Amino acid sequence: MTEIAGQPEAIRRAAAAAADQAGVVAALGHELRVRERVVLTGMGSSYDACYPAATRLAAAGVLATMVDAAELLHFRLDALGRETLLVCVSQSGESAETVRVVRELRDRGERPFIAAVTNGPASTLARLADRNLDTRGGEEHGPSTMTFAATLVVMAALSRSLAGREPAPAADAEAAAEAAERLLADPEDTARSLAGWLGDRPVLALLGRGESRAAAEMGALTLKEAARFPAESLQAAQFRHGPLELAGPELAAIVFASEAPTRSLDIRLAGELVAAGAGVLVISPDGAAPDGAAGIATGELAEGISSAVSIVPVQLLSWALARSRGLAPGTYTIASKVTTHE
Repeated sequence: MTEIAGQPEAIRRAAAAAADQAGVVAALGHELRVRERVVLTGMGSSYDACYPAATRLAAAGVLATMVDAAELLHFRLDALGRETLLVCVSQSGESAETVRVVRELRDRGERPFIAAVTNGPASTLARLADRNLDTRGGEEHGPSTMTFAATLVVMAALSRSLAGREPAPAADAEAAAEAAERLLADPEDTARSLAGWLGDRPVLALLGRGESRAAAEMGALTLKEAARFPAESLQAAQFRHGPLELAGPELAAIVFASEAPTRSLDIRLAGELVAAGAGVLVISPDGAAPDGAAGIATGELAEGISSAVSIVPVQLLSWALARSRGLAPGTYTIASKVTTHE
């Protein structure tokens, strides 16, 4: 809970870090102008943090793709040449597959330019990359919370530069920090309320589109990691293509309706799930939700960083579920905070 509550300050630290490293951010923007495409990679929460940047870059006409580091390492590495700017995201800077990707590429003559985004400048990945951006997420022991939020802020700054845009106003990050503080005003009470909403439903789906996929994917990961609860994330439109058959009293669904172009579609899907008997929670800027669904408002937030706020209710739910199951939230029994081998 301490790390969940530490996210507003992590957002502020990351915004300051992005400003202090403006020269590196600008240099990477220039680097792309002599190349053809951006490939974003990472593993786990670091990979999830790439969704907003990939979405916003594509909307700006930049050829940007996401490939997780394990797939890249074992099956797709030969597709990367001098025409590519490779952005490797690893909060620890020690993730096994991501570090191996960079080691493999550094030995090649015709290789991409490699940028790293890490929490701290001293890690293996930070040292191996051609350029490194420090998120200043802070020391963290449990599932990614502060480091995820901080990574989103720095990635948002980087994606603006790669798209040829001016840096975001400092007020954007401050608004996100304040929005997170509002959601964390009474965290234990909110966590209990969210656990009551879920009840004894055994199936939980987290649905999002565009940059909201960062919150949906990371939310499902956190529920599994912190509470050992088998939640799954799906792109909201994909949910209609088969998984909609899950709709019914045993299903709980969290719908992230943050993307303006598809918000009405997401709200309509939420309404259909309610009609089928599912428990539905809609997380959106204004908290609007169909009759029978719960709603949480995040406020209108700048592009790239909305998931740093909309993920907060899922983190609190994970904390409550862990406690109810007799688990110490944020501790590991099989996995580890940093995955250093394949």
